[in-house]
Amino acid sequence: MRQRNRKQYILAACTLFLFACLLSGCGKEPEKAAEEAKEEGKVMVYEEISQEEAKDIMDTRDDIVILDVREQDEYDAGHIPGAVLLPYTRVDELAESMLPDKDRTILVYCRTGRRSKIAAQSLADLGYSDVLEFGGILNWPYETVSENR
Repeated sequence: MRQRNRKQYILAACTLFLFACLLSGCGKEPEKAAEEAKEEGKVMVYEEISQEEAKDIMDTRDDIVILDVREQDEYDAGHIPGAVLLPYTRVDELAESMLPDKDRTILVYCRTGRRSKIAAQSLADLGYSDVLEFGGILNWPYETVSENR
């Protein structure tokens, strides 16, 4: 009898989850979902891109911000040329003063990609419309610079 109750509970929970997902727009293409969210004043989303795509943007555009969301000591040890430091724990507090143009393209990275995803979503939640997250510097095959002498 216990096994049957457990199965019924799991089935009911899954059914409720799927129903909620359908109502909230889960499964829509990311671009369409983001546009609808923007129109409805809901939470925005960021886009994940490859490091190759990020490098191409850096090489071809000068109207971007490269945002390093690690800590000061990590940034000093090595960062992407031209990157601005804004630790992910301070994004909510400092983003609007450091990044006043919410429509500017912002390329976000950290060490491994975990903190950059958190920071990218925070930026999107604050209304930044063109946030591109490209993972971590550990896998960055291109040039870096160091503040350490």
